[in-house]
Amino acid sequence: MKIGEVFDLVSDDLKKVETELSKNVISQVPLIPKVGEYILKSGGKRFRPMILILAAKLCGYTGIQHIFVASIFEFIHTATLLHDDVIDKAEVRRGASSVNSLWGNETSVLMGDYFFSKSFSLMMRVGDLKVMKILSDATTSLAEGEIMELMKCKDPYISEKDYISIITMKTAVLISAACRVGAVLGNAPLEEEKALGGFGLNLGIAFQLIDDMLDYISNEKEFGKTIGKDLCEGKITLPLIYTLKVCSPSDREKIIRVIETDEQKQQDVFAVIDLVKYYKGPEHTFKRAQDYIKAAKECMRDFDSFKEKQALLATADYVIERKW
Repeated sequence: MKIGEVFDLVSDDLKKVETELSKNVISQVPLIPKVGEYILKSGGKRFRPMILILAAKLCGYTGIQHIFVASIFEFIHTATLLHDDVIDKAEVRRGASSVNSLWGNETSVLMGDYFFSKSFSLMMRVGDLKVMKILSDATTSLAEGEIMELMKCKDPYISEKDYISIITMKTAVLISAACRVGAVLGNAPLEEEKALGGFGLNLGIAFQLIDDMLDYISNEKEFGKTIGKDLCEGKITLPLIYTLKVCSPSDREKIIRVIETDEQKQQDVFAVIDLVKYYKGPEHTFKRAQDYIKAAKECMRDFDSFKEKQALLATADYVIERKW
């Protein structure tokens, strides 16, 4: 199955998710629907809702609550992006001007808070304690990952183990939760819930690995954000971690000097990017992403080969082929 067929399979449900999202940014405070609609129309593949929908259908779910729950995941994800852009001083998000660059940091933080609070308000309407626990645990983990990333900012000695822990908490846990909630909605046995959770966790790690790789080798038009952004923000991701491990002592000194500089010159950033490419940091990262995709697919081994399973496997393939 091709990724276009996957989107076709869930397109009707994703349209309903969009309707649900728009409905929940309606407010008497004029700035909320104004900024909310801008955010919702600024792109995004609705990856987490798509994964949840496919997982629910794979487990035999035939109701409509998955639309509602999928919108909660998108709100949580959007809230983190709004806060991230303030922390990172980002000016571009998904190829468009970021909220903080248009309305200011205060608006971006408060809109992130609004999306988080709306998420928890919507959770109460779900009425399923297991779903609520999965969502709340994932949100807590996400915040812990953000804080751990902040602690490791500009740390050239961060280990690959610590890096994987950060991206697991920051990215993979929420994707895993989407898969698990889909299984819960479908009343799947615990073994299937755990298997789908494992699929989502490995998929999410691979997703972030590719994202971090693209920061070094893509271009702004394809990627939707400034290339070299992670390095400029002091985020030491796997392509750079690997390069620092295998490069010559003199090149390591050059890289560390740039990392620890408060105001980096553009030519110095480009020089580090060139070194990362020279020492094949992106290739190493891609191989690690392939390993996690293989592990994700292994989690799906015991599921019957329904079209939803094929769609999830196709999504896994697309994660390591993507340019978005």
